Amino acid sequence: ASCASVTPNPDTLVLPLDSPVVGSVADGLGGHPFGDLASTIVVQTLARIGPLLRGEDAVRQALDLCNGRVYEEAGHDVSRTGMGTTVAGVVLVGDVVHVFNVGDSRVYLHGPDGLQRVSVDDSPPLGPGETHTAIVTRTLGGYGGPSPTEPHLSTRPLDERERYLACTDGLTDVVDDAAIARVLDGQSGVAATYELWRAAIAAVSSFVVNGE
Repeated sequence: ASCASVTPNPDTLVLPLDSPVVGSVADGLGGHPFGDLASTIVVQTLARIGPLLRGEDAVRQALDLCNGRVYEEAGHDVSRTGMGTTVAGVVLVGDVVHVFNVGDSRVYLHGPDGLQRVSVDDSPPLGPGETHTAIVTRTLGGYGGPSPTEPHLSTRPLDERERYLACTDGLTDVVDDAAIARVLDGQSGVAATYELWRAAIAAVSSFVVNGE
């Protein structure tokens, strides 16, 4: 299944684990054209080939395929030049979890030892007082012509005590890691998803009210 639209409430999907299962998010690049199209191409491509992703090499090849398809679609119309997206997610395969990302969308692990970021932000170091940046140094698509990308990939053992959160900077730019951890400490499943969504909406509303 894939979702490429704004939804007023979180949705819950229950999927069997008898074949590889992909959970991912993609976030079109701000300031670039057709980010919604680029992100849709990526999540739909991953959803379609997800059952084939049995290892890091397969995940890497899938992300290369996504990158190529974004550039291919951009080449159909000059107005789409530079369209691109970030992506982050996990592939559950048997007793392991493959974590991947390109850009500044993130994957967190939450378990007995608390919250841990297991993805790598593709962005320059933050300056004094900065909490986030709009600059992204690796993307799928995003340039004037085809350009390779190098995804971040890691593999971890699957532990039923742990949960994974894949999210865009729509959450992490406005809700810090400590607040995310507090939600996941106290909630699980759809309740946790809803509380994170509500925290992000509340933070954005506060910025607007305060004129920031």
